[in-house]
Amino acid sequence: MAAEARTRVAVVTGASSGIGKEAAKALVAAGWRVIGLGRDPQRSAEAEAEIRAAAPGAEVEMILADLSLMAGAARAAKAIAARTDRLDVLLNNAGGVGKERVVTAEGNEATFAGNHLGPFLLTQRLLPLLQAAAADQPAGAVRVVNTSSSGHLGSPGFDWSNLQMLENFQTAPAYMNAKLANVLFTRALAKRVAPYGVVAHAMHPGIVDSNFASHGDQAMQSYLASKKDVAFTPAQGADTLVWLATAAEPGQSTGGYFHQRAPDTVSAQGQDDEAAERLWTESEALIARIPA
Repeated sequence: MAAEARTRVAVVTGASSGIGKEAAKALVAAGWRVIGLGRDPQRSAEAEAEIRAAAPGAEVEMILADLSLMAGAARAAKAIAARTDRLDVLLNNAGGVGKERVVTAEGNEATFAGNHLGPFLLTQRLLPLLQAAAADQPAGAVRVVNTSSSGHLGSPGFDWSNLQMLENFQTAPAYMNAKLANVLFTRALAKRVAPYGVVAHAMHPGIVDSNFASHGDQAMQSYLASKKDVAFTPAQGADTLVWLATAAEPGQSTGGYFHQRAPDTVSAQGQDDEAAERLWTESEALIARIPA
């Protein structure tokens, strides 16, 4: 079967709400098959029904997964591989902010784990499916898109002796560091997947009127509430995510950072190739004990 005749397949994390759900709806409306990931069973079931209703004959299913747990990310990768032998687009969209230091049962700090480490593991485990899809398509057709934030601009860079901020935890700096990790991961990933014709980009969705900060501290919730009048709707926030997944132009470059379909400002820390490589090495060490 010609590559053009195949239904394109996307994995969307955080598809049970917000911009992830809107991205999934847009993709199925465009004829894509979507495998969504969500944490909450009821919200995921409701989202699946809503996404399915977005287009006649929509191909969509939800997998329950908590990406702050590496075992959960690994199980999700296995479940995806059991459902498809190729993957055209991976949207690493799930993320969030906490209100206090939470250490998972695996010993990781939850903000760092859920925003970076889980998506890092998921991406690594899904690389064979991405490479399989890229094998018979033009370079740039297969993509990984990571949802970051302008919050990365506030990070001074990592303290490598306290990468996850397990010591002296602070809510906002932990989130900023996690969003910096998204940018640096994208930078290092782009180099590694380029030989296969796969591209990787990061994006900032803007301030979005969603439940994003529902688990955040009072300062975060108050800040976002003060921006409610200028916030994007989830569909508007998802627009660049869908554009990066589907439009021709993003396939002609790699390692970019976008907002509103245009290149956006990246901090000096986010352009540090040495830091990107060290983060990759440190992240691999943190997930090394997770069974294949």
